[in-house]
Amino acid sequence: MTADAVSPVPRSSSVHREAPPAVTAMVRLIRDAWKKAEPYTPEISQFFYGMLFTLAPATRDFFPINMEVQRGRLVRALVHVVQMVDRPDDLVPFLRQLGRDHRKFGVIPRHYEAVGTALLAALKKFLGDDWTPDVERAWAEAYTIIARSMQEAAAADTNPPSWTATVAEHRRLSWDLALVRLEPEQAIPFRAGQYLSVEVPQRPRLWRYLSPANAPREDGSMEFHVRAVEGGWVSRAIVSHTQDGDVWRFGPPLGRMSVDRESGREVLMIAGGTGVAPLQSLLDELSQWGENPKVRLFYGGHTREELYNLESLRALASTNPWLTVTPVVERGPGLAGCEHGTLAEAVTRHGAWPGHDVLVSGSPAMIRATVSRMLVAGTALDQIKYDPFTID
Repeated sequence: MTADAVSPVPRSSSVHREAPPAVTAMVRLIRDAWKKAEPYTPEISQFFYGMLFTLAPATRDFFPINMEVQRGRLVRALVHVVQMVDRPDDLVPFLRQLGRDHRKFGVIPRHYEAVGTALLAALKKFLGDDWTPDVERAWAEAYTIIARSMQEAAAADTNPPSWTATVAEHRRLSWDLALVRLEPEQAIPFRAGQYLSVEVPQRPRLWRYLSPANAPREDGSMEFHVRAVEGGWVSRAIVSHTQDGDVWRFGPPLGRMSVDRESGREVLMIAGGTGVAPLQSLLDELSQWGENPKVRLFYGGHTREELYNLESLRALASTNPWLTVTPVVERGPGLAGCEHGTLAEAVTRHGAWPGHDVLVSGSPAMIRATVSRMLVAGTALDQIKYDPFTID
């Protein structure tokens, strides 16, 4: 497992099954132990990597040369996933996607064993007397569930472990934003709304997630909108240094955001910044049909300049009466039809949105704020879908 391929677990729109009491007790032990261990995350991470590379030297090639970039990301990601074993409806589909994604590294069963052994050894060292037999058993059982699900999915996948695509166009939309269009050698079987892990030649082994801004096309081409974020090694390299002819490598498609055209429910889409890309992909797909459920898109940014794709979205709405686009600006001058404030504030001014399927896309902070405020406003959790992931 690499940190770049472990993201927070996406919520589904299904009703969650109650976890068995034994699993609930196991998770309680895991969470209580991590509360005590978390202050030592840097030391745990250093010990973990040292142990992992000793047990399975080949795993060193899965990570960037500069391990400072990695820091504690893998340990924190592993712990996050381990603590979710009491949410099988969310976790199992996610782990299956993750297992398929890890095929791109050449991960084999003994690598999973080494990761588990290194993680438990690191926790044991820094928890001391709090690492009881019951705590060890809980962590071991949870990690076994995770590793088994991932390995089973990887073994069943008949697709290539990764795909390559060539940059056909790189265009700066602003000083910190670029549009990149790629042509894959072999069509990548993604669905509208999904995202993919990406490795670019300027930053080898630093995999990041990007969402195509288009639905699948006959020629297989994909368009990405990338903003350079502060401290973002990969995003800055893409925006500033990508050249035509560069070859990118992609992992398997991930994510479960979609629109059910047959449900009879209207759709609320909420997008922050470049988080509009997967929602634009879904709108691109819907535009190929004559009739669709009504869709209301709130598209927000700190300033008007961040709404880089507003005009194309409004053009799409002008020819598709089922779509309404509402821009949202936090500060500065607005524009016609604009609402002011955060996306969370703008959306909840309109109530709880009963009878709507809700799709949220943007930075992890934006997703957390928006979902939290909607729940307080009365929106049901099972109405909301989002696929949070590491943007850089």
